[in-house]
Amino acid sequence: MRALELTVHGIERLNTLVGRIVALMTLGTVLVCFATVYTRYALNTNFIWLQEAYVWQHALVIVLGAAYTMMSNGFVRVDIFYGRMSPKGRAIVDLAGTIVFLMPFLAVLAVTFARFFWNSWLADEGSPNESGLPNWWLLKGALLVFVGLVFLQGIALMARSVLVLRGREDYAAKPAHG
Repeated sequence: MRALELTVHGIERLNTLVGRIVALMTLGTVLVCFATVYTRYALNTNFIWLQEAYVWQHALVIVLGAAYTMMSNGFVRVDIFYGRMSPKGRAIVDLAGTIVFLMPFLAVLAVTFARFFWNSWLADEGSPNESGLPNWWLLKGALLVFVGLVFLQGIALMARSVLVLRGREDYAAKPAHG
């Protein structure tokens, strides 16, 4: 039981740190977007690399923030039954859903994203625009980080579920409305 508790706390500490970094990146995205619009319309000039930088930042916020969002129960979902279930009922649903749906989905994504990243890295892919950002494999590599962070959060969710099923209801997932 102690190992499960340490697993949950370790993974969620990592995803909390990443979530805080992503929050700062969100501010950076807004500032870079503002700079892009300002230089384009106020200074009548255009920097392709700046436009691409804000798109990159926005993409990174989404993919790197997914595990934190999952951890904090921030995804929108329509549940008719889950919210009314007991903590043990929710634990069973979370455990089964993670094993049956999340983990196989992440396995498919890992294989697909690994090829996507590898091909980009081998080609040293850069922007198709002459003055765009180089090293697009970095952005594509973030997809693998997404898979890793969500996989870890799935492990934490399964560990939480097992803890709840063993009587530790303080580890229970809270329904989205409560």
